[in-house]
Amino acid sequence: MKTATFVLAASSIIMSAMTACNQGQPVTASSGEELSLKSYFTPADSNAVQTGGVQTITIETPKGKYNVWTKRIGNNPKMKVLLLSGGPGASNEYMQCFESFLPKEGIEMIYYDQLGCGNSDNPKDTALWDLPRYVDEVEQVRQALHLDKDNFFLLGHSWGGVLAMEYALKYQDHLKGLIISNMMASGPDYDKYAKDVLAKTMDPKVLDTIQQIEAKGDFENPKYMELLMPNFYAQHILRLPLASWPDPVTRAFSKMNQSLYVTMQGPSEFGISGKLEHWDVKERLKTISIPTLTIGGKYDTMDPEHMKWMAGQVQHGTYLFCANGSHLSMYDDQATYMNGVVKFIKEAGK
Repeated sequence: MKTATFVLAASSIIMSAMTACNQGQPVTASSGEELSLKSYFTPADSNAVQTGGVQTITIETPKGKYNVWTKRIGNNPKMKVLLLSGGPGASNEYMQCFESFLPKEGIEMIYYDQLGCGNSDNPKDTALWDLPRYVDEVEQVRQALHLDKDNFFLLGHSWGGVLAMEYALKYQDHLKGLIISNMMASGPDYDKYAKDVLAKTMDPKVLDTIQQIEAKGDFENPKYMELLMPNFYAQHILRLPLASWPDPVTRAFSKMNQSLYVTMQGPSEFGISGKLEHWDVKERLKTISIPTLTIGGKYDTMDPEHMKWMAGQVQHGTYLFCANGSHLSMYDDQATYMNGVVKFIKEAGK
């Protein structure tokens, strides 16, 4: 049923685009320029067999070759945004809300499922759940997609923000702009914020039960998520009624690679205990010289003041504060979030 729904939705988008093209409606490409819908929806290689923008990329890893999945929407030689989803272990699906905002602004966007996630191969090998290897993977994806310093924007959300920061620290010469969404620059600082600030906002009795379950390592206990969903997720992950969480979010959550998540983050939502436990790049932020946008939400799982601080540490930083937003500010403070992202890309893309 989900496949059928997707096909019908895709057909609707294509028909709308064709109608707009016939009417000669333009979209804004960058300051002072217009990009026709016809050119925006014309594939870069129009002579090749068309796949709806899907491109499977073969990557090299220490354990052999694997395929990762990408999908382009639009064609703009000056503004191309590669989306790095979070988790770790989430598919691109929860980022599908960007499709309602970036194309109409003439911004080319690229979905990407990291190795082990969504439509990409899942080798089920924890040795490959490794930050430096994922940085190398992003670089291989960039090369395969022919992105460069004249057009390449990298937007990383949550864990994707960790990956985006590390990529920029190693490969910023290939970037035109960087967007760090809802992610701090330090695992220990995130851990402290979760325990010292977020945990104390919960009902003490609920928190006590959650901590007892965690102390026993009983994370599969149904009671754990029964308590977390209304008392933590609906307060700090996505501030919408649980019953009305958008389909892209629930789909992505249902497909989360738990092995990858636990290996990198750890099993607890209150802090961090996986491979990222001691990760910290605060002192290195000053070396990032490309235009950078950091985004924080008032109710985020990440400290919004820390993310504001990050914008002042990079050489050309801007901070976007989502006053009604949580960790998924692209949904619960959508207008603020999307307007800010579009403005940053267009200004940096001049």
